[in-house]
Amino acid sequence: MTISVSVEDSNSQEKVVHNEIKPYIPKYKIRFVTATSLFDGHDASINMIRRLLQKDGCEVIHLGHNRSVAEIVNASIEEDAQGIAVSSYQGGHIEYFKYMFDMLKEKNASHIKIFGGGGGVIIPEEIKELESYGIAKIFSPEDGTTMGLQGMINHILKLADFDPAAFDTRKTLPMLENTNNPLLIAHYITALENGTENQKNEIRRLLETRKNSKRLKLPIIGITGTGGAGKSSLTDEITLRFLKDFPDITVGILSVDPSKKKTGGALLGDRIRMNAISNPRVYMRSFATRGSQTELSKTIPDALEILKSAGFDVIIVETSGIGQGDSAIVDITDLAMYVMTPEFGAATQLEKIEMIDSASVVIINKFDRRGAEDAFRDVKKQFRRSHDISYDVKDDEIPVFGTIASNFNDSGINTLYSYLIEKINEKIDVNLESQIKSISKSRMTQKISQIIPPERVRYLSEITQTVREYKNEIDQFSTIIQKISNLTEAKSFLAEEKEKKEILEKLDKSIAKLKKEIPLEILQQLESWTKTKSNYQNEFVTYKVRNKEVKVSNKYRTLSGSLIPKISLPKLENQAEILKFLMLENLPGVFPFTAGVFPFKRTDEDPKRQFAGEGPPERTNKRFHLLTRNDQAKRLSTAFDSVTLYGQDPDKRPDIYGKIGESGVSICTLEDMKKLYRDFDLLDSNTSVSMTINGPAPILLAFFFNTAIDFEVQKFETSNGKKPTSEEYNAIKTNVITKVRGTV
Repeated sequence: MTISVSVEDSNSQEKVVHNEIKPYIPKYKIRFVTATSLFDGHDASINMIRRLLQKDGCEVIHLGHNRSVAEIVNASIEEDAQGIAVSSYQGGHIEYFKYMFDMLKEKNASHIKIFGGGGGVIIPEEIKELESYGIAKIFSPEDGTTMGLQGMINHILKLADFDPAAFDTRKTLPMLENTNNPLLIAHYITALENGTENQKNEIRRLLETRKNSKRLKLPIIGITGTGGAGKSSLTDEITLRFLKDFPDITVGILSVDPSKKKTGGALLGDRIRMNAISNPRVYMRSFATRGSQTELSKTIPDALEILKSAGFDVIIVETSGIGQGDSAIVDITDLAMYVMTPEFGAATQLEKIEMIDSASVVIINKFDRRGAEDAFRDVKKQFRRSHDISYDVKDDEIPVFGTIASNFNDSGINTLYSYLIEKINEKIDVNLESQIKSISKSRMTQKISQIIPPERVRYLSEITQTVREYKNEIDQFSTIIQKISNLTEAKSFLAEEKEKKEILEKLDKSIAKLKKEIPLEILQQLESWTKTKSNYQNEFVTYKVRNKEVKVSNKYRTLSGSLIPKISLPKLENQAEILKFLMLENLPGVFPFTAGVFPFKRTDEDPKRQFAGEGPPERTNKRFHLLTRNDQAKRLSTAFDSVTLYGQDPDKRPDIYGKIGESGVSICTLEDMKKLYRDFDLLDSNTSVSMTINGPAPILLAFFFNTAIDFEVQKFETSNGKKPTSEEYNAIKTNVITKVRGTV
């Protein structure tokens, strides 16, 4: 529906008509899974789409970028979503979307609608092919101009407006007696979340008759805490340890995020932090609070019964972020954990936090932050007071833990996990023997060396501050130099008057005193400026690179025969201005290197990129030779396909296969790299290689170095008729590493 709004422009007095598309109002609560496709990091468009879906009241489970078909399909089934929205800008979309459709069909979930887009990457013929195959809609740039963003969202919502949980509870409930039917589990949770009260009561009554006797009745673990404390990362780490420690245990996760009061929409973003849940032994369901006025969804108690009936051994409930007075998690779980960060303010703030009084365990996450050890001490003191723990109990026995959930194999989380196993064994008649042992008795994580240590988190500010201080210092030196120039000029003016001898002596003393305030290096540069100017006026200039003397022409000869200097010096006479130029700009090859690190550019090669990267390495090699056949300089700029960019291996699996060699060359072995640069002299001074790569850059760089070394070894064997000795090989290797040129 379109409504016209007339607005009168006060300046032109003309009426401007704006057409506004009215948002579609769905009949059912719509849930969407959004992501970018495998090996695709272009997430700007999908972020925009998910925000618009949220704005129109959808609950969006966002998975982020680089997601496989299996991850998206499994998530959409477990979340009982009506739709999937995927952006795909890296090619391979035909195979990707068809594979997704086929997998949904295979898992009896073909009711889930698939929507996609990829700008101009997905051409009209491919859109037609995909939609004919069964994809609900692939949006094109033309759709954006004709439908508008709101029109596109309305189209999506209309097709996804249905009840995914319309089924007969009496016929299907017995199938809940195992954890291998995530679709049915999801349908039951949806029915309890969206159904009428009569429908809910019917399911509850039937659940009472279907108590699962096979599951380990482990305590339900609750994880709550402030927003951004790292609850999801902690949940993921605990889940990972259960899966590794006990091969037969199954895990069910119920995660809650807040609903927007204004729109009813919600971003259910906890899955984006979960790395361990892509496992058939794990089921995860995200919930929105939907006006429950607490950190939990009203459906959580019923969902717990569903997971128990299905037979999940470990059940974890993660709440949305809470305030100081919230503690709803305690009422529905057996072992409640409160997650916080070191930044809670004054120690008196701890007395206001209800969960410190109610929790079984308190976790100070992000322990690498400043003040963490002080926070650890204060929280333990408050926990002791709140729980009336005798001072006979040692500090080390108080259940307060310091963790860094983002660390691999974090010692603090290992200690926490060991404590959880101990408490589980105490609460129920079961003897879980963990193979994960903490290497430390301390309940604080062992701090490890970090890329950016806590005391240097402001390193960028330190850099900018250093630059500002440097510039201020140069301004001060410039002022002093100006005074010296003025005094020198005055001295020159009075030099011929003998009766002014006393004044001249005072001027000399003042000049000498001022010069002491200027570093000797700066004074020397000012004194040598005249010589520098003279040097650059010569036809040739000589300088050194790696102790090698380089002589270059300082002039360009134009078509008309005129000589133009390559380096044009500023026409400055004032010493203060010369100082500013030398200290803030200067010539090429001289500090502060604003014009480059070399005094002159090379003349034997043009600054151009001979860019290639498509298909297998043989094809790209052929393209490189075509591009460089008439050039002495070989500037090989290499683009890698998205499979290589993400450091993965090619595979026949459709969502991988479709992207092999798309938008770049496929390189996965050293042999591939040799094929890529075959018949190029990588040590030639006119050859340089640029490799556009990110995460696996060290691996690709190692491939390149070994390729260059092997090429030189082959040359040695051809020339000498023998393999190099160990000493000769090391000499070849050193020579290669010294001479190869390029960027990564």
